[in-house]
Amino acid sequence: MRTQTTLFFSLATFSLSAFSVAQAESGLASYYGYGKAGKGGELTCAHRTRAFGSVLTVSYGGRSIQCRVNDRGPFIRGRIVDLSVPAAKALGMMSAGVVRVSVE
Repeated sequence: MRTQTTLFFSLATFSLSAFSVAQAESGLASYYGYGKAGKGGELTCAHRTRAFGSVLTVSYGGRSIQCRVNDRGPFIRGRIVDLSVPAAKALGMMSAGVVRVSVE
């Protein structure tokens, strides 16, 4: 009985971890001026691992935007997200080029 209970709790814990929400990460962000534009002015971005179509909240300097993943990247070491030009403008990072952001 004890073995069955331990096995049950182990499986339950594993199942819950599989459905946990994506964790926040922080790192460098840049922007790119190529690629597909979002539909209807939608803010878009590129991320290496997040699912296409998922919506990320990107924060920088007291501002936060929500953008949809529609591309893979960035492919430069140390960067965690590439934003489209409209997303970079909304975040206020155009003049800096590369900034430290948090992504949820």
